[in-house]
Amino acid sequence: MHRQPVLEFWYEFASTYSYLAAMRIEAAAEAAGVELVWRPFLLGPVFKAQGWETTPFSLYPAKGRYMWRDMEREAARLGLPFYRPKTFPQNGLLAARVALLGSDRGWTPAFTRAVYTAQFAECRDIADPQVITDILAALSLDAETVLAEAQAEANKLRLRRMNEEVQSRGLFGAPTFFAEDGEMFWGNDRLDQALDWAVTQARRGQWPG
Repeated sequence: MHRQPVLEFWYEFASTYSYLAAMRIEAAAEAAGVELVWRPFLLGPVFKAQGWETTPFSLYPAKGRYMWRDMEREAARLGLPFYRPKTFPQNGLLAARVALLGSDRGWTPAFTRAVYTAQFAECRDIADPQVITDILAALSLDAETVLAEAQAEANKLRLRRMNEEVQSRGLFGAPTFFAEDGEMFWGNDRLDQALDWAVTQARRGQWPG
């Protein structure tokens, strides 16, 4: 029998292209028969390791101008609302800690989409704890308890260790997708290819059931 393929979805909350991927990945994965593993992380340490103090979209104005126009086109093509945040990149640390906490509780996908919607569709500041509180409440979660657990040292350490894993696996941007064989795909425009790869590799690894 065939086992269900698995794809890791690594994303950064400040990442524009991660927004596009996050809003469509569940439907695409379900259609492909692929199980998703949601992996929120922080790009800041990755950029610093490369000698950058911020995103290359801010460091290189021409690249930034192209990205904003490309985001308008892609969001329109996908039927997604898109507004440029007043501050970019936004600080997604709190959101990442909360998303990581929920990764084994089942609500990370819904929380992730809500954070991206707040940032890129409603122009809200996701670094504001009240914004995160509102999102958790809308998901019928106990915001006070969740935020306390997310800010606990154990969860902070878990996120730091994930970023160590990022460095060791050669991840350099978001969104990034990893198939089970370690094959890496970078960018929203590689999502479909990543899903196809995961399915193909799973078929090759079939065993009698």
